[in-house]
Amino acid sequence: MKKITGAIVALAALVSLAACGGGSSDKASNSSSSAKTEQQGDQLAAIKKAGVLKVATSADFAPFEFHTMVDGKDKIVGADIDLANEIGKELGVKVKVSDMSFNTVLASVKEGKADIAISGVSATNERKKQFDFTDNYYNPPQVVVINKKNKDKFKDVAALSGKQVGAQKGSIQEDVVKNQLKGAKLVSIEKVPNMVVEVNQGSLDALVVEKTIAESYVEQNPDLMIASDIALKPSSDEAFAIALPKGQTKLQGEMNKIIKKLNDDGKIEQFVKENNQLAEKSAKE
Repeated sequence: MKKITGAIVALAALVSLAACGGGSSDKASNSSSSAKTEQQGDQLAAIKKAGVLKVATSADFAPFEFHTMVDGKDKIVGADIDLANEIGKELGVKVKVSDMSFNTVLASVKEGKADIAISGVSATNERKKQFDFTDNYYNPPQVVVINKKNKDKFKDVAALSGKQVGAQKGSIQEDVVKNQLKGAKLVSIEKVPNMVVEVNQGSLDALVVEKTIAESYVEQNPDLMIASDIALKPSSDEAFAIALPKGQTKLQGEMNKIIKKLNDDGKIEQFVKENNQLAEKSAKE
C-alpha cells in the first residue's frame, strides 16, 4: 500500500509541476523525454529508420569476440560478431560494433548508447530485472584452467579451497566460482587475457572460463591446461543470449525468429567452430 500511496503523491506532484511549468527548459526536457519514450516504445522501428544496429561487446572473448588483423587492419571478429551481422542483414541495416570492458557492456544498453549487447552474456535472474533477453543461442560448458605444473596439485574442487581463482568481472563465471568452487578466493579481473597471464605467472592459481574460450587460450599458451578432473555443472543460466532494453517485445520477437532460423540451419555452431580456428591461427601469426 505504501507503493500505491507514493505513486499517488508523485502523480499529484507531477500535475502540480505541469501546471506551474511552461519555461523553455521544461519544454526541451519534455520533448527529449517524449522522443526517448517513443524510441523505447518501438526500438525495432527506430533501428530500421536509422539504418544502423548499435552493438556493445567486449572483444577479448575468443572465439566469440576478439581482435585480429584483416588486410593489415585491426578488426573485431568472432561468432557473436557473425551473429550480429546476420541479424543486421535480416533487419536490412548496417551493424556498428563498439568494444568496451565487459562490465560496461550492459550499462551501455541501459543508457541507450547501444541497441543490444552481444558478448557471451548470460540471462541470469538478476540481469532480467533490468534487461530483456532473446532466447538462448548457445550454451557453453564452463571449465577450470590451471598451469600444467599444478596438474597433480589441483585434481578436484576441494584442492582449490583457499586458492585464488580468477573470473571476468561482471560475468557468470564469478557466480560459478562462488557457487561451485566452495572455499576458493574469487579474483575478479576485467579482461580474460590478463587472467591468462596471471595463471601463467603464478599470481593466480586458476581461472574459470567457457570451454571454447579456454581451448583457444590453452592453444596459445602451452604452459596452461584445462583441469579435466574438476567438473563444473552446466546450467541454463550460463547459456548466451542477447541483452535488450526492457519492454522491447517487437525487437525481441524479431531476433528470436532470426536466432531460431540460424540454429535450425546449424549456423551458430558453425560460427563458433570457424572462429575458434581463426583465433588459433591468429595466435600463431
